Amino acid sequence: MRTIGLLTIGQSPRIDMTPEMERYLEDELAFVEAGALDSLSQTEIDALQPEEQETTYISRLRNGSSAVLSKEKMLPYLQSELTKLEEKAASTIVVCTGSFPSLVYQKPVLFPDKLLVHVVEATIGQGTLGTIIPLEEQREQLIQKWNGRTVQTAVANPYTDENVDSAATELAKKGVSLIVLDCMGYTKAHKERVQKQVDVPVILARSIVARIAAELT
Repeated sequence: MRTIGLLTIGQSPRIDMTPEMERYLEDELAFVEAGALDSLSQTEIDALQPEEQETTYISRLRNGSSAVLSKEKMLPYLQSELTKLEEKAASTIVVCTGSFPSLVYQKPVLFPDKLLVHVVEATIGQGTLGTIIPLEEQREQLIQKWNGRTVQTAVANPYTDENVDSAATELAKKGVSLIVLDCMGYTKAHKERVQKQVDVPVILARSIVARIAAELT
């Protein structure tokens, strides 16, 4: 059986994510999971909280809670787990919509942020992009990836399930043409809730990524 690596910046297994992505795989494909924080204690994870000027990410832990992380502090652990994962998988998905240009790899790696940017550019034309992001402190860093496009952004944490409906309503009032749920933590249920509030297409990062990964293996 061929395998695709799922590399989270939090802890594996991602029981909140993997079942939704598996539905897009053919029978001879399977995911193998790893997480940057898999080998760390809670005390060690707490030490990865971002300080001023550090890039902020958020991800799910194995116990169902979430952790806010400094990209700079977390990155060496992500690299270590990617290197080990490549011994098991034919290709890997980094299941985070953040940017990781410094990662070193020998086999194909799919980066959701790059995929989302190209999907949006191919579909939106001159329309206005709306994004829903997990944390207010991520607003500026996540807007930057859209190649200078004007972006309307609303905040809703996928791991606490708060503000998803109000975020969708906020973007609808701003007249967006397309909405991206800009975190791999958002679920199919989140997309359905957003879709009920708006009359424009809604892109769920995890399903787009899973479909492309299945095509590439």
